[in-house]
Amino acid sequence: MMNQSGFWWILIAGAVYGAIHSLTASVRLKQLAAKHFGDPGRRYYRLAYVIISLITTPLYMSLILLLPDARLYRIPTPWIYLTLVIQLMALVGMALSFRGTGAISFLGLESLLIKTSEPARNSLMTGGFYKYSRHPIYFFSLVFLWLLPWMSWNLLAFAIGVTLYTLIGSRFEEHKLVGEFGQTYIDYRKVTPWIIPIKFK
Repeated sequence: MMNQSGFWWILIAGAVYGAIHSLTASVRLKQLAAKHFGDPGRRYYRLAYVIISLITTPLYMSLILLLPDARLYRIPTPWIYLTLVIQLMALVGMALSFRGTGAISFLGLESLLIKTSEPARNSLMTGGFYKYSRHPIYFFSLVFLWLLPWMSWNLLAFAIGVTLYTLIGSRFEEHKLVGEFGQTYIDYRKVTPWIIPIKFK
């Protein structure tokens, strides 16, 4: 049944999607944009990255519906109600964590709303859910994704791709955060779990 679905095509598309987003999120490409386009390249880079994400993400997700598929399982009653409650809690956790990052800055809209040539300096989030996980948005997103009430081969390929991209991308993100915040982030990383809010030895 796997070979009769879009499983492998979605995995390949996930690798391409991850490569595009990792490249566009890299500090090197951001520096090149600033070098070649000057102040506009520096100010509007985040907004351009968000626009690219808004275009490529629906295309990637549409493969789940467009390619042949077969269902793997459906969570039975009454367990489905428990998973739906946990998913709702994950959505609330995502919303609260996202609010802490500053939605305007996250979406790159500050370049349109704030008329200054220098981007606002980011502050390191260590409060709220960030006390328990360095990446609470990723944690809640993965909880929501893996507790979908049904699973098919295409959804499984998508979930695997998103999970791998999240795990790998978070490491690249932390490398940038060390460069931005230095010892402050290194100290924070020592006492705060990576994604799952559990301290492992």
